[in-house]
Amino acid sequence: MKFCRSPAILGKSDGIQRRGIAPAIVAARRGLWIGAFVAAACIALQASAAEQKIIRLATTTSTENSGLLDYLLPEFKRETGYTVHVIAVGTGKALRMGRDGDVDLVLVHARPAEERFVNDGHGIDRRDVMYNDFVIVGPPADPAGIRQSATAADALVRIATGGHMFISRGDDSGTHKKERRLWDGAGINPAGRWYREAGQGMGKVLQMSSELDAYTLTDRGTWLAMKDKLALALLFEGDEPLHNPYGIILVNPARHPHTDVAGARALVEWITSSRGQRLIDDYRVNGQRLFIPNAATNRADGAAVK
Repeated sequence: MKFCRSPAILGKSDGIQRRGIAPAIVAARRGLWIGAFVAAACIALQASAAEQKIIRLATTTSTENSGLLDYLLPEFKRETGYTVHVIAVGTGKALRMGRDGDVDLVLVHARPAEERFVNDGHGIDRRDVMYNDFVIVGPPADPAGIRQSATAADALVRIATGGHMFISRGDDSGTHKKERRLWDGAGINPAGRWYREAGQGMGKVLQMSSELDAYTLTDRGTWLAMKDKLALALLFEGDEPLHNPYGIILVNPARHPHTDVAGARALVEWITSSRGQRLIDDYRVNGQRLFIPNAATNRADGAAVK
């Protein structure tokens, strides 16, 4: 707090002149009064800040764009008193924020990257929370013919060989990581004028794809939340490689002692409890469930089932 400084700084003469009272005495009295007021205000503000229970959560844009967090977190605050400050970024950036100690916990969806994060000592106690899946959307006319594809790999081959525009997140998010694995599985290194990396979140990429009559990979939750505003169609779904699990991880307090481990753990326990899981299961957009809770896959010792 910039104004919470020594009263001596505030005790300089302010030029006030009073009959029979030396200016220095007036300044000194005024300085003492202001100093006492500021000190009392600082104590009150610091006490108020200490009483505020704020948790910093780095998570993916899909949990925000889908509306899930706006649905869950007010209930968490009502039941625990904790306010959650959400930073919605790609999974890669969320994990970097956790590594640097800029947040108290992360909720992401890139299992190999999550396991590296824990194995490298940056996070502890990863838990399964929920899953949905990825789908490929694109122009309703489907010029690449991916509706006829038997696998996600075949769908991507059709897009690439036909040179049909594909918009990639290109932001090291969980969706981008999944997309790169799918291209690898299809034996394709996407490049050329037909392949564009946006460096944007899922909502922005869907809007771009809609405007450019392009294909893209999206999580189902964001798609369901936004589809009525887009000139796109769901063209491919259901292949096993499109499965999309989410995990929540505490930032390691041994590396970052300033983190609010008690608050972070409160959120982990709540979101994986029967109460949190029931709320996730009940969440609907246009009558459709966006996420399927799966915290039951966590063992009693808190470690995630492999």
